Amino acid sequence: MTTTTTEPHELNRRALAMLRAVAQGRAQLACSAEPDLYIDGVPCCDQFTAHLLTHAGLITPATGRFGELVPATLSPAGTAALSTPVAA
Repeated sequence: MTTTTTEPHELNRRALAMLRAVAQGRAQLACSAEPDLYIDGVPCCDQFTAHLLTHAGLITPATGRFGELVPATLSPAGTAALSTPVAA
């Protein structure tokens, strides 16, 4: 059995790049149970990681109705994850 966690020190470079895009105001989330991430208006290539980031509470959608694209924002935990150095 495998376990997936999203502690800041366990985020890969792609996840951190996604968080940076959110921090820069370049990202939107589709309001749904599995919110899809769009960066610069284009669907993100790794929706699995986008779902992990949202379910872990690192990124959150602005309020909206089901199916709407709304701005994505970083939570305090997402901001902390960006300030954690990445191991080589």
